[in-house]
Amino acid sequence: MTDPSYLAAVRESYDTVADDYAALVKPPSALDPLSRSMLSAFAELVRAADRGPVADVGCGPGKVTAHLAGLGVSAFGIDVSPKMVELARTAYPELRFSVGSMTALEIEDDALGGILAYYSTHHTPPESLPVVFSEFHRTLAPGGHLLLVGHVGAGEHRRPGRAYGGHSVSFASYRLPVEQLARLLKHAGFSIDAQLAQEPGEDLRWKLAHFLTHKPTAEESGVAP
Repeated sequence: MTDPSYLAAVRESYDTVADDYAALVKPPSALDPLSRSMLSAFAELVRAADRGPVADVGCGPGKVTAHLAGLGVSAFGIDVSPKMVELARTAYPELRFSVGSMTALEIEDDALGGILAYYSTHHTPPESLPVVFSEFHRTLAPGGHLLLVGHVGAGEHRRPGRAYGGHSVSFASYRLPVEQLARLLKHAGFSIDAQLAQEPGEDLRWKLAHFLTHKPTAEESGVAP
């Protein structure tokens, strides 16, 4: 299958900025308290459900994957950028990282106990998000959890041109309304357990949303086993 055209821009851009991105982006331990608490809650829910490993989709240099592992979660990372995966493997050789796309995950149905999409879906055009969320739903085991985190807005579409140390980039970014993302998640089959929106402030340049969701079990869905 041929990748969607926008993925080429994302891959090339993050290969270009990878070294500076890894140096500039905060580790989870330096995040604001609410962001850290949502990651901790996700890890606790995944451990309690015990449905399988967690895929950190769009893992970048692996900092959050390693943080989840430190919270007792069996986690591995996937990223579209080969350079990011190379950095992650070097920094965390004890963990598993692979090159892949969230539009076509090379993972069997119902195989995951959790999926983390941490600042990793905002380069996806809104019309392609149903494909991504469908892949998340397909690969997540019933009772498994998805934590989706990213900047939100009023539907802004940005092409920054340069990023992370002033490197030239060709990707686009989308800041969708919280309500639109919630609808897309529900339409994909997820139940939203918690939804947290953080307003811009000292630690945040843009509004941030966290969606803690799960894939319903057969009993929840009213489907006979």
